[in-house]
Amino acid sequence: MSKVCEISGKRPRVGNWVSHANNKTKRKFYPNLHTKRFFIPGEDRWVTLKVSSKVLRTINKNGIKAVLKKARAKGMQV
Repeated sequence: MSKVCEISGKRPRVGNWVSHANNKTKRKFYPNLHTKRFFIPGEDRWVTLKVSSKVLRTINKNGIKAVLKKARAKGMQV
């Protein structure tokens, strides 16, 4: 499965390991993703989403309904 947040669209970033001798080797920075089930009362169903920790905090603050509405307006397929 891909390591992409389904709400924010965060993906792995590319960077370098830098040694003490300043040698550089390619590496990846992966987003902190969690698979989580959410209940949407308006649609009366459960939805399983792969979301980042930052999006989890946003859902706790604003609610799943508001976050999904904003994501759909941005063009995300949720």
